[in-house]
Parts: sequence; structure tokens; C-alpha cells
Amino acid sequence: MTISVYGGTGFIGGVFCRKYPNDVIKIKREIRKPKSKEILYFISTTSNYNVLESLRMDVDNNISVLIETLENCKDKDLVFNYISTGFVYGSDIINAVETDNCNPGGFYSITKRSAEMLLISFCETFNVKYRILRLANVYGTEDLESSGQKNALGFLIKLLKENKEISLYDGGDVLRDYLHVEDVCSAIKLVLERGEVNNIYNIASGKPQKFYDIIMSAKQYLGSNSNVIPIEAPEFYKKTQAKNFSLNIDKLKNLGFEEKIYLEDGIKLLCR
Repeated sequence: MTISVYGGTGFIGGVFCRKYPNDVIKIKREIRKPKSKEILYFISTTSNYNVLESLRMDVDNNISVLIETLENCKDKDLVFNYISTGFVYGSDIINAVETDNCNPGGFYSITKRSAEMLLISFCETFNVKYRILRLANVYGTEDLESSGQKNALGFLIKLLKENKEISLYDGGDVLRDYLHVEDVCSAIKLVLERGEVNNIYNIASGKPQKFYDIIMSAKQYLGSNSNVIPIEAPEFYKKTQAKNFSLNIDKLKNLGFEEKIYLEDGIKLLCR
């Protein structure tokens, strides 16, 4: 399988290309035409906070660039594998299955769902196959852009290492579904190899844990002296970010997926 990878320099796309170097063709950012029949599309923003800086950022990156790429995929024997997010399901979801109705909040999540729908309509119109892969919370040491707005886990562990005070929205009393980036990439490859076309697949651990417990596990492992302060979530966060969140992965497990890096071990890797 030769895979044309769009967005191969980002966090997840970069790990995927490193993990499977003999299977990928990295498509440069300015190029829209694929170089193989299997496409893996990572290009995307990563946060609902972009809207505070630019109303167009999510639309331009998540919709416009996708449309420009699809212009080069009409009536071709292609499979367009689109990397989406589990946040399209809504703001408080547990064990979401692929057939659940979606009710996203925030420009990032809304444009990702819009991109899914546009892709499906395009593929039905122009006789192109697709798969949509909805990812849960992805973490790993390769994510160098962690912040309070993106990959909060990596950002807070960095503060724990420095013995700095950290604040947890709602005291961390929320559920999160984390999967290490290495396992995410393995799951993506598995779906590309075995997944049915014109289908949606969740990619996650399927095992939600309280965010407070995750942070305290890291704090204990590090022997950190950081104070952990519970605070009320800001209004913007409440309106746009998921509260409780986990995905059902029965379809993924039916393909043979097995998690390799469990969260406990992944946390230790982040703490190094």
C-alpha cells in the first residue's frame, strides 16, 4: 500500500510517516494532487480557541484546503481517508458510537463535522471511496506545541516537572479518553488495511479516566511539589469544549486493534 499523506509534518502525521516510511509519500503543503490511490488526510487546525484570533482560520484550514484537494480527486479510483475528531459528537459524550448523531460546538469541531459531510457528499457525487477516522485525545512526547488550549495533559505535566502551581477546570472531575500517538498511528494503519470503505471508525482507548486521577498519577510519579488548584471552567470553555468524553471502539477492535502503550506507561514517558 502506497499512501499519499497530507499533513505529514504535524504531530500525528509526522509520527505516522516516521513509523511507516516505506508506505508513505509526503505531499507538500502547497500541493493538492495525490500521488497514489490511497490518501491519508491530516491537514487541520487543532483547537476551538482559534476563533478568538481569527474567524476564518478553522474555515480556511479545515474546509477550503480540503475542497481544493478534492478538486483533484474527481471520478478517480481513490480511497480518501479523512482524519477527524471525536469532538464532532458533542460536548458531553460517553461511549459514543459511529452511528450517533453529531452536535459539535465551537468552530474547530463544527468545521470538522462540516468537512466530513462535504467529503461524503463529494464521494457519493464523484464515485470516490472514503473512510472517516474520528480520534479521541491523542498524546505523546512528539507533540511540541502543548498548551493550556491544546494537549493540556502534556502542558500540565511540564508544569509539574517545574513544581509550578497548576489549575484544573472543574477540579479535573471530567472523563477523558486518551490514546498514545503510537497506538493511534497503528490504528490508522489498521483501518487503511482492513477497514471497510465508506465507513466511519472511532480511534481511542475506549477506557475513559478522570482527568484529576491522570494528573495526580503524573504528580506522584514525578514526586512533584506542585499545588493542584480546582477552578471553575471559563464560559468560553464551557460553550465549546467537551466535558466528559469517550469513544466506543468495538468496530476498531473487530479489525484486530490492541492498545500497546497503556496510559499509565504513557504518562511515565511524558514525565521523562
